[in-house]
Amino acid sequence: IELIDADRRHFRLADALEEFGESEKGAVVTYVLIDCPPSLSLLTVNALAAAQAVIIPLQCEFFALEGLSQIMRTIETVRTRINPALDLQGVVLTMHDRRNNLTNQVEEDVRGHFGDKVYRTVIPRNVRISEAPSHGKPALLYDLKCPGSQAYIQLASEVIQRERARPQAA
Repeated sequence: IELIDADRRHFRLADALEEFGESEKGAVVTYVLIDCPPSLSLLTVNALAAAQAVIIPLQCEFFALEGLSQIMRTIETVRTRINPALDLQGVVLTMHDRRNNLTNQVEEDVRGHFGDKVYRTVIPRNVRISEAPSHGKPALLYDLKCPGSQAYIQLASEVIQRERARPQAA
């Protein structure tokens, strides 16, 4: 709400990150990960204005597909009006349950539409991942060996590989 009347309201995060980079003399900041709420708010637009690439987590549920089309429209609007360098790095399928026909249909539809933009790694529906926040811990600290945590480690490796292959802005 405080951003509504602010100058350069869409660029507040980008400006802050630029100031941070300038203030950290000698330090090298290679990556900044920005985690946004699922709503398409001014905070999300700020993140997209500051970002070079976007990773979209997608629950393997029917209504998530509608949300995916909304975020894609938002990304295109931000790319057109605010940040022409914004790139979709990929879509990661979450809460994936191979036993569920709907999950498999969502995966097939998303892979059919986005092709190699969809990460090979999928994050399975996993009780241990769901329990972690109630214990105040990230999943990897709560249970490193559970299938969900192992999938996140595999995803991190795949993200790094894609980032290395992505053309860098000059």
